[in-house]
Amino acid sequence: MKRVPRMTDWLLFALVLSLLIFALSPQQLPVSIYKINLIAIAGVVGYWLDRSLFPYARPDSFLAHDEEQDGGIDGGGLIFSLDQFIQNDVLFVAAQIRRAIIVAASMIAVGLGA
Repeated sequence: MKRVPRMTDWLLFALVLSLLIFALSPQQLPVSIYKINLIAIAGVVGYWLDRSLFPYARPDSFLAHDEEQDGGIDGGGLIFSLDQFIQNDVLFVAAQIRRAIIVAASMIAVGLGA
């Protein structure tokens, strides 16, 4: 059985609101599309801002590879301890939160300024 994609209910809600705006005040529809475009661009700019400010601290750089999760790398004799895995998880979460804050701040800045 096929699953409905995530946030489909919010997409339908947004479409209903857009139809309501079109019915009540059609001249405001281009303004709404313009603001949505600005917010989307701000999200992309925030993402690339984070990538350029922290090129060596990307969230995916803290994830362990599949061969490392088995307890070591074959032939290399390198074994990772539980403390290193926990430290990498904390760094991964911190990098994700940092990226989310930067993206949200850029979106809020553009949203307030437009």
